[in-house]
Amino acid sequence: MNLQIARNIATVLFLLCSPSLYAKEWQVKPGQSIASAVQAAGPGDVIAVERGYYEEHLLIDKPLTLRGLKRPTLSGSNRDDVIRVKAEDVVIEGFIIRDSGKDLTAQNAGIYIEPGAHRAIIQNNDLAYNLFGIWIETVDGVQVINNLITGKRDLRSADRGNGIQLYNTTNARIIDNNISFCRDAIYVDISNYAVFRGNKLHHLRYGTHYMNSHNNLWENNESYLNRGGLALMMVRNQIVRNNIAWGNTDHGILLRTMQDSTLENNVVARNGKGFFIYDAEYNTIKDNLVINNRIGLHLWAGSINNNVEGNDFIHNQNQVRYVAARDELWGKKRGNYWSNYVGWDRDANGYGDVPYVANDVVDRLIWQYPYIKLLMSSPAVQTLHMIARQFPLLRSPSIIDLKPNMQPYHSDWGRWFEKDN
Repeated sequence: MNLQIARNIATVLFLLCSPSLYAKEWQVKPGQSIASAVQAAGPGDVIAVERGYYEEHLLIDKPLTLRGLKRPTLSGSNRDDVIRVKAEDVVIEGFIIRDSGKDLTAQNAGIYIEPGAHRAIIQNNDLAYNLFGIWIETVDGVQVINNLITGKRDLRSADRGNGIQLYNTTNARIIDNNISFCRDAIYVDISNYAVFRGNKLHHLRYGTHYMNSHNNLWENNESYLNRGGLALMMVRNQIVRNNIAWGNTDHGILLRTMQDSTLENNVVARNGKGFFIYDAEYNTIKDNLVINNRIGLHLWAGSINNNVEGNDFIHNQNQVRYVAARDELWGKKRGNYWSNYVGWDRDANGYGDVPYVANDVVDRLIWQYPYIKLLMSSPAVQTLHMIARQFPLLRSPSIIDLKPNMQPYHSDWGRWFEKDN
């Protein structure tokens, strides 16, 4: 009993001494200085900034909340960082933050979160015309939620920064942001145990440029009208699910040097390449809709030992591009659906009685010698297609689906076949 009483007394003393009990709210009105309020505030205080236009550069070196009331504008006058965060447990919310400098070497940003500024929360802001929207480096537990981020769109793409830059972080939460007209929307390097959810990424070089990062979750993101959608490189143990990538000129989802990951229930539609898979092994790729792309799936550079099943490949100009020295078997337990499959199902079990062979010797010749496309309609090329199907010795190594499904798994695939979304 005495021990319990001592614990209760210690808890009361801790609460009485906690800075949060003495938190003060500072009001800043137009014409007043936000920086002065930051300097005067104590740890845990709230600085409430009224609607107005403020030209300042803020350095936040103590845990506090910077809250905008009715969307005040904070401008950096096109130089340096607008806000630089050095302390842990800082919250920034409700602002229009704009006009950083444009020095790529200095990494000018709307909000720069320095190493050690753990658990920062950046939410419900508009970050406009900054070189980097938010730069985040060597922190744990950062949250970036529901921000609208646009870059310096009058600069060349290569001269812009990224919308959100993550370097050497853990446990980041990047959720429900809308990012456009930057170089890359979300650039991630050496950042683990993160969640990327519900972001819209458009009019960029890459929606996501991502490498050397492991044990992360990508879900419910939409990447569209970019050069590349999601580019995930040199990673392990990713879960990539329920994402949509459409209208990207190069690829919808790029997997490069990826292992032990799951990609499921994604939609890749109307891209140059739906999936571009390079040097990827021991992954599970299932239940995705791959539709109306120039190439549905490009498999290259020793991408073997992947479990690929339950996907729909519908009306892609080329369903699969695969050049290798041996066949790769898909659909061992549950086949994929191929809109150009011409086999039959005599036992009515839902699977084709003969395997689907994705490519033949003519396909390989076309990839090696593109000018052959000029002869695609010629009787000679059509005859070669027929002979390759009849005489296996003449065919090249291919993706072979052992149990092609006779019906699409996705009943709503038609909406992605339309010209406009």
